[in-house]
Amino acid sequence: MTNAAAGEWVFLFLCACVLTTVFEGVLLPILRRRHAGQPILEIGPAWHMSKSGTPTMGGLAFVAALAATLLLYAIWLFLHGRQSELQKPALLLLYAIGGGAIGFFDDFKKLAKKENKGLSAPQKYLLQLLLSAVFLFFAVRLGFAGPAIYLPFTQNTASLGFFYYPLALLFLTGLMNALNLTDGLDGLLASTVAVFAGFSVLYGLTRGGGLFLASGVLLLGAAVGFLFYNAHPAKVFMGDTGSLFLGAFVAGLGILSARPLTVLTAGGVYLIEAASVILQVVFFRCTGGKRLFLMAPLHHHFEKRGLSENKVVLLFAAAAVLFAVLAFVGG
Repeated sequence: MTNAAAGEWVFLFLCACVLTTVFEGVLLPILRRRHAGQPILEIGPAWHMSKSGTPTMGGLAFVAALAATLLLYAIWLFLHGRQSELQKPALLLLYAIGGGAIGFFDDFKKLAKKENKGLSAPQKYLLQLLLSAVFLFFAVRLGFAGPAIYLPFTQNTASLGFFYYPLALLFLTGLMNALNLTDGLDGLLASTVAVFAGFSVLYGLTRGGGLFLASGVLLLGAAVGFLFYNAHPAKVFMGDTGSLFLGAFVAGLGILSARPLTVLTAGGVYLIEAASVILQVVFFRCTGGKRLFLMAPLHHHFEKRGLSENKVVLLFAAAAVLFAVLAFVGG
């Protein structure tokens, strides 16, 4: 990589990070004045009740920051005749913003009703499915995605034929919701996303994946900037606005790079979180009310076992690093 190219990526990271920090600083007092506090579920850990009223929808800051950063990058690319490099990142960001819009509507309904229930699960999933179908249609139509996907650890590709389309929709909506489920502790989702972003940067640099590199730089800047406000004790929560934006961003990267299995491996923490919820529900129904975990998602199980919030976040961040190493080794 040339010095000029390195400087370009450093600028994008700093732009995303600084703008996220600045926008959050502007947004936070607005959220406080409008009493946009997060309602806390009474069935959750008792000590979480002290977080009631913490401003939510803070994800709006990094959504706006990444949109502004990509706009500046677009101007730079047009000035240098490299506008073709913008197509995939632009489509990816539009999909992520769509996910954030669904989350914003969900957060808004929660705040309006003053309870931790916004859109119903079927309503939310239907919106995610429609958004993902539109995204997949354009990704395939533009030639950015298709039935052939890369197989980690084999250096080969496999064509899924017709099955690619339902599996791609399941991948997109499933991973979006998996990141949403992971957003349950101060700094948990932001820190694991930072690890995933670091993996994306290294993967892009060593494997020549321009989309991985660009996405990783943007995500890393947003995650680091948001952690200034979201690390324990959190001054603001990202809300579904932020978690569904990040979920769509990560999932969309898997489709546009033709490496969904690589993304799933690197995001193994999110799969475990989602699996813990599914297993809890299945076990509860099959055993007539018994629980496999003290509470799901899994991060709450560790809290119930007596681990502090900071220790749980560190544990999951360490697990995210291990999954990132596994994905990197897989090639």
